[in-house]
Amino acid sequence: MVEQVLDAIIDGKLRPGEPLPPEGVLAEELHVSRLTLREAVRLLQAQGVIVQVPGRRHRVAPVAQWTGLEAVVRHARSAGERKRSSLELLEVRMMIETGAAQLAAERRTETDLDAMRDLIERMKTAHAKTDVAAFVAADLEFHDVILRAADNRILVAALLPLTAMLAETRSETSAVSEIREHAIAEHTAIVAALASGDRLAARDAMASHMDQTRGDLLEYVHSRR
Repeated sequence: MVEQVLDAIIDGKLRPGEPLPPEGVLAEELHVSRLTLREAVRLLQAQGVIVQVPGRRHRVAPVAQWTGLEAVVRHARSAGERKRSSLELLEVRMMIETGAAQLAAERRTETDLDAMRDLIERMKTAHAKTDVAAFVAADLEFHDVILRAADNRILVAALLPLTAMLAETRSETSAVSEIREHAIAEHTAIVAALASGDRLAARDAMASHMDQTRGDLLEYVHSRR
């Protein structure tokens, strides 16, 4: 129900700044009970999407005022926002994953390194077969190993809501052969840096990967739209 209301806002059926339709009308339009609708509205209030106005009907808040990460990500994944959101996501990944790599350089185990090397081999095999789905799965798992090797529970939880968006973006870029080749080379450099135990080298290797990904996204994906 929360997603239905969010989609109605994203699609422009419910506009920011305008009051929500009367509860009975909106419940009927969405084919749910008033009780279910009230609970959905309550949850969206907690995310800053809907604002309570004393003595009047609730209104939809501007997207810039939303505080719930899941709501913001859902809006960012909408068709009209994909180009901007893919670049925003890379900026967030740059901040989070370079820090994760620094921590992982000191905290990773040999098991972690072996897992990453195995995943690179999976990426190579998938690339040779042009199996984009398998390539993306190995790519995402590679970064997941680094996050968990950083051994920081809050860090892992911070990136979880972005998982769906990451998978979608990776599928888009990994469909390009050149990008897959670049990713394999960058991931190999990251493992070498992590194996050295050098925090700054690990950070720089991850930053290089993020820069390469951004460049590839602009050159091979956005320029062709």
